[in-house]
Amino acid sequence: MNTQFFCPRWGSEDIGWVDFCQKVKEAGYDGIEYGIARNTTDWELDHAWNTAAQQGLLMVSQHYDTVTADFSRHLETYHAWLERIKPYPVLKINSQTGKDFFSFGQNCQLIQLGNEYGVLHETHRGKFSFAAHITKTYLEEIPELRLTLDVSHWFCVAESLLDDQAEVLQLATERTDHIHARLGYPEGPQVSDPRSPERLEVFDRHLVLWDRVAERKKAEQEMLTITPEFGPYPYMVRLPVRGEPISNQWEINRYMMSILRERYE
Repeated sequence: MNTQFFCPRWGSEDIGWVDFCQKVKEAGYDGIEYGIARNTTDWELDHAWNTAAQQGLLMVSQHYDTVTADFSRHLETYHAWLERIKPYPVLKINSQTGKDFFSFGQNCQLIQLGNEYGVLHETHRGKFSFAAHITKTYLEEIPELRLTLDVSHWFCVAESLLDDQAEVLQLATERTDHIHARLGYPEGPQVSDPRSPERLEVFDRHLVLWDRVAERKKAEQEMLTITPEFGPYPYMVRLPVRGEPISNQWEINRYMMSILRERYE
């Protein structure tokens, strides 16, 4: 089947766009997933897209930092972000939408607004989709709701691998159009290193869910898009006192890409 892999800009912000895009291209990625903060300048947006285009890289834009607790301001800020990104050529828009403490109706307003722009809503702690059993209601009530599946957050929130929530996992995989390939576990959103043999059970559990999405995309003759999304500190644990990361984020994400490319292609 056809797959495309996207490198997260997250964790490489200290590298200029020219060097970063060249590094991404040489690593074998098809594009970049770019988390765009509200204070990002117009120059940087233009520079990012132009540089990626020069390397033949696609772009997935990511919304993440609308965080105000005032719902009216939150809605306005989210709308402004969506309008700002609208002129840029993106393959997909991934959004960490709403807040876990907003009412169901308020989060539905934000979801519907995002849907008008073709947004995929990421399963993420602190957002409307922070837990599997909560997201189930939104999926049932909003048939057009589409997901970026980052199930690592759900495992962490539920403090389990969700073996007792098969129904919502099936529903979620049926509505997933983009995958964040990071391994979470019952006590955290990111294992230290997915190459460690003690993480095989967790890895296999994620693969079961990702395989469902891949099989559906293949049957529908649609592209499967994946962002290997192991992150930097504080997702990546540091050694005490010395402050060094215990694993290499770039190497781990390349490892995830190689494993999943071989599996799905």
